[in-house]
Order: sequence, then C-alpha cells, then structure tokens
Amino acid sequence: MINEVIKKNGITYGIALGVILALITATLYAIDLKLFVSGWIGGLTFVIYVVVGILLLTKTKKEVNGFFSFKDAFTTFFIATIIAVAISSLFSILLFNVIDPEAKNTLSELLVKYMAETLQKFGTPASAINEALTKMRENNPFSVTEQLKGLVFSVIGYSILGLILAAFFKSKSTQE
Repeated sequence: MINEVIKKNGITYGIALGVILALITATLYAIDLKLFVSGWIGGLTFVIYVVVGILLLTKTKKEVNGFFSFKDAFTTFFIATIIAVAISSLFSILLFNVIDPEAKNTLSELLVKYMAETLQKFGTPASAINEALTKMRENNPFSVTEQLKGLVFSVIGYSILGLILAAFFKSKSTQE
C-alpha cells in the first residue's frame, strides 16, 4: 500500500508541474512558434523538472518522519511524473490538434529547417540530410500519435531522473 503522504505529494506536485509545463507550452505558442525549436527551452524545462523533483522529495522525506526508502522516493517522483507528463501532453494534443491544427504544420516545417541547419553544421552528407528530412516530414511530431509516443518516452526519460534523485534522497541504511 502506498503511504498517503507519498500519494498526496506525488499528486499535488504532479498537477503543479503539469500546469507549469502546459503554461510554458502556451507561452511559447503565444510569443513565437520558433521558440519550440530552441534548445535552451528544453534545457529550461529539464531544470524546472529537476528543481520541482528536489522540492517534492525534500518535502516528502520531511513529512514521512522516518525511513524514506529508495522505492518510496522513486514512487513519489514517478507519481508526479505520470501526472505532469499526462497534463502537459493532453494540453499539447488539444492545442496542436483541436485548437490550432495549422500550428503543428508550421512547427513541423520549423523543425525540418532546424534539423537541416544542424545536420549541415555537423558536416552530414547531403544524401543523409535528405533522407532524415524525408522521414521527419512523414511523421509530424505534433500529431496525436507522435505526442502519445512522446509521452511514453518522457515518462521513461524522467523516470531515469527519478531513479537518480531517489538514490540521493533515500534514507541511509542503519546497518552500515
């Protein structure tokens, strides 16, 4: 059975993080679609995720008043991750497939252009660039299917972060 503090904090922080991520998406959309292909935005999102994860685990560890196992720390983070990624993905799916479907086409072209420029900077042969761009055009990353795939990969990626943070926040064994 999951400890009520772990469940409560995971849900609360998951909702808060999901809303933050959705607000970031909405802000980027409102300001300029070109921001979606900016590398620093991804970095900023990761930093926000780490900071919220640290705050979540620090608070939960204090509230459990005792032993905070690796499993409990990871479970807390994982609950928050599932909820946050679900909220963020649902918002993106609604934004790019219901509210403004034309934006996903614009973003796809911006991503293709960005990828072409990046591959050229790294000296990738033209044939390989053309092949990569053709594959990108076949799979719109903002379609519902691709967004759902992204959700799965986000959960996996952030779960790895959760494993690392859980290792830092677990209580030390008394038999060392």
